[in-house]
Amino acid sequence: MMKKVIGILIVSVVLPFLVAASDNAQLWKNGTNAYLQKQYDSAAAYFEQIAASKPANAELYYNLGNVYYRLNRIPQAILNYQRALYIDPAYTDASDNLAVAQARISHHIPATEDIFFISWWKNLTAHTHATSWAIAALLAFCMVIASLWARRYAGFGSVLPTQMPGILGFVCALFLLFGIVAGANSTRSPGAVVMEDDAPLMNADLKGKPQALIPEGTTVKVGEEKGMWVEVTLPDGRIGYLLQGQVTKI
Repeated sequence: MMKKVIGILIVSVVLPFLVAASDNAQLWKNGTNAYLQKQYDSAAAYFEQIAASKPANAELYYNLGNVYYRLNRIPQAILNYQRALYIDPAYTDASDNLAVAQARISHHIPATEDIFFISWWKNLTAHTHATSWAIAALLAFCMVIASLWARRYAGFGSVLPTQMPGILGFVCALFLLFGIVAGANSTRSPGAVVMEDDAPLMNADLKGKPQALIPEGTTVKVGEEKGMWVEVTLPDGRIGYLLQGQVTKI
């Protein structure tokens, strides 16, 4: 009786995932076929059905970016290329196509280059490295314990340098710091894309004339929300407020 109950529970838990995977596989096939037949509206509809479950699948968003580019819907193309790169920053095809799509933006706002050590720090603590740093910190900690044990109980006190546990402890703390920062970065918003052309960028008081009109497809960093407005940082470092309905988060 117990085995039967366990079997029913396993089926009830696993079956929905198998059905969903089967449905997504069919949608993927339909979307690919529609794209190859240049039925781009249909391809977008199929891929968007898969994307509705927000899978961590960079290729899906890359495909969506390509479909929207073919439809001349540049902001949607940029949004999906950015989503692909958030999942896989090393996705070269996505970054190349993103550059092509961004070149289509009228009055494109160029990004200011980070100082080399800031760029280095951002790459080092990217959200995709959080797990790697955690594993590295754990291994370093195990090495600290092993070196202490070896010096005290295994008779290696005269062989192992007295500084080794301290050095390994420092390395462990450094890896842990990198992991904590990378983990914090994974909880932050990766930004947003402006979906409406000539979106008015307002000052903090939200009054008077706009600071500028922001072209559609511009990628911005998002900050605090203020009612219907959201704080954004433009690629060139300017800060202002846009209506929340004018941007879509990556």
